[in-house]
Amino acid sequence: MTSSLEYIIGGVRIQFPCKAYPSQLAMMNSIIRGLNSGQHCLLESPTGSGKSLALLCSTLGWQQAQFAKSVPGERLPSELVETNQFSHIGDEANFQPERKRICTAEPKSHESCFQCPCASAKDSAKNKDGKRKVPKIFLGTRTHKQITQIVHEMKRTGYSTAPMTILSSRDYTCVNPDVAPLANRNDLCKDLMEAKNGRSCHYFHAVQKMGSQSTLQLVHGIHQAWDIEDLVSLGKRLHSCSYYAARELMKGSDIIFCPYNYLLDPLIRENMEINLAGHILVLDEAHNIEDCARESASFTLDHNSLLMCRDELDSMVNNNIRRLKHEPLRDFCYSLVNWIWQSQSLMSDMEYEDASKVWNGDEILSIFHTLGITPENVRMLKQNMAAVLEKEEIIGFINGKDNMMQVPTISSSSSSILKGLFMVLDFLYRDNCRYSEDYRVVLQKTYSWIRKDMSNMSDAQGFMAQHGQTQHPRVRGKTGSLSLNFWCLNPAVVRLPMYLAFSDLSGTVHSIVLTSGTLAPMASFSLELGVKFSVQLEANHVINKSQVWVGTVGVGPQGRKLCATFQHAETYAFQDEVGALLLNVCKVVPKGVLCFLPSYKMLNKMRDRWNITGVWEKLEKQKEVITEPRGGGKNDLDELLQAYYNAIKSCEKRDGALFMAVCRGKVSEGLDFTDDNARAVITIGIPFPNIKNLQVELKMKYNDQHSKSRGLLSGHQWYEIQAYRALNQALGSYIGRRWTSAHHCWAVATHQHRNFVRSQSIAQIKLTK
Repeated sequence: MTSSLEYIIGGVRIQFPCKAYPSQLAMMNSIIRGLNSGQHCLLESPTGSGKSLALLCSTLGWQQAQFAKSVPGERLPSELVETNQFSHIGDEANFQPERKRICTAEPKSHESCFQCPCASAKDSAKNKDGKRKVPKIFLGTRTHKQITQIVHEMKRTGYSTAPMTILSSRDYTCVNPDVAPLANRNDLCKDLMEAKNGRSCHYFHAVQKMGSQSTLQLVHGIHQAWDIEDLVSLGKRLHSCSYYAARELMKGSDIIFCPYNYLLDPLIRENMEINLAGHILVLDEAHNIEDCARESASFTLDHNSLLMCRDELDSMVNNNIRRLKHEPLRDFCYSLVNWIWQSQSLMSDMEYEDASKVWNGDEILSIFHTLGITPENVRMLKQNMAAVLEKEEIIGFINGKDNMMQVPTISSSSSSILKGLFMVLDFLYRDNCRYSEDYRVVLQKTYSWIRKDMSNMSDAQGFMAQHGQTQHPRVRGKTGSLSLNFWCLNPAVVRLPMYLAFSDLSGTVHSIVLTSGTLAPMASFSLELGVKFSVQLEANHVINKSQVWVGTVGVGPQGRKLCATFQHAETYAFQDEVGALLLNVCKVVPKGVLCFLPSYKMLNKMRDRWNITGVWEKLEKQKEVITEPRGGGKNDLDELLQAYYNAIKSCEKRDGALFMAVCRGKVSEGLDFTDDNARAVITIGIPFPNIKNLQVELKMKYNDQHSKSRGLLSGHQWYEIQAYRALNQALGSYIGRRWTSAHHCWAVATHQHRNFVRSQSIAQIKLTK
């Protein structure tokens, strides 16, 4: 039994599991205003201030009120209490409900879920054609780890029994033991779904065992919010596919959780059959949404992959398999391959032996027109692709008998290449090529060094050496790759599918709610996305100022200046001074210490240097030292986090743990670093994007070009804001928390340059807001 408070906000009854902070009340008030009026919300609330709980309770409470309104004769919260509204009185106002009562929220039995008025409300909240009137809630966040945390918060609320699902990749949900351990599980799953080679997935055929809300509740006894691990465990026990079960559960869900690229990327939305028309779109930790939106409307075509796609289509044509449909697709690939080959002579050398050629959108459309690639041609090619991907069986003569044979189709990798190309061409051609200027198309050749194993190389006489006879070293070799990049520089472009893709339904999303701890400056955020956010909020911290100290350290313990510019960060003097500072902090501060660096490259250089000087060994004697892995799977990070937490709890041989992490990495994204898990946070420098990166350079030039006409930040301002948001997010994972103990907690940051302490920069970082 969970004791909860009830607030009435905007005529909506909201159950809350505890007394809400002023920032939570302000946030719920803003969300209800936005949902009531169908407007979009841009809400900033510090990490650790309980914004996820406020998000869940306000959106689900509003949704339940809509279900109640659809039942004739049902009394509405606004009829029960007409005057109970929250009002904003000054920046420091503490919202108080005029009517508040204690109630108990008990898990509903499975009978009540289908017989109570809320169930009949949900049934009646449909149009004549069966479509729901009451919007679903699509809640996206950056990582699956954050989804786990939000689901945990949902379990605390009076809405824990709301029908839900979690969409994720096969990496997290595949339970077929023949497929799940393999790196190419996506392709294998698709092959099994198409019954290629006469094999299919019996886990998928058993998806009905757990593919409906009623089955989960009545048969398996799952009445409360569940995490993806719960569904995977159930799938393994029932030999049923968790991946497709989660997708099936979307039909009867009131709230759907997923990474937010599932909601922004048009290809993923299409594959996952996500329809946002008329529904509520909530994006938590939305400070990365600009980058994610640009990436969703961009596409990188690897030259070797294009060649394989062309050869596969050529094989289909030569074998007379749906020849009339495959032939135009093959010719399309041939045109691109030939043009890329001819255009290599136009590339200019860059640093590190890389080379590139850049076209703007208008230039590339003119070139494509000469290749026969036009809007009409692309529409025809898309129709052909849809036709060749359809399953079809024909009668074939096998082993002296007539048997049904499935017509071969192109591989999933080839279809992905074609879909990606057609998606980005749709963006370029849409609305009479209105958004072509928002694109840069880059032919790029990059080189990388790899270590080659010489054991399989032939000896000087041309014969293969026998195993054990010769020890061949691994040698470094340079390899080059060629790619054609369609880079979207305007995140507002991606909003087009959010609206226009549903034009056939004559509807739009009901409301968009973006939240994060680091959205400021909001005006530029709104302009970059091209969306009007009528409801905006910048909430205050929930912590007491006496509990945290934030400052910059300009001089290290050995008296050297700490200037983390690129030139200085490369010197041994700087690296040694930072090592001495970090060691001193670990000696003074108990339990957990977080240290954020601007990049993995700097992290590796620091670690290599400290291994030579002995600082790393001294750090390991003081605390268990853990470093954030670059890339890696879900289990890799989970195991490291658990090791970090365990070292802090035990403190037998060493005093806690030190976590070396990277800004913009997964560790900086709102993970659980409360109380002893983060008694100090250190950031080394400011995480500016790589100024020599071609995409960053083009984005800065684009913003300079459109700063006056569209009100965008200048290229230099955009560049700085990217760094300050990443810095604020890393520090915010600790500073925004409300601590339960009285230990003195503090954070330090070594400054990048003298301008760091300018009032403008401090205002942008907003650490003490």
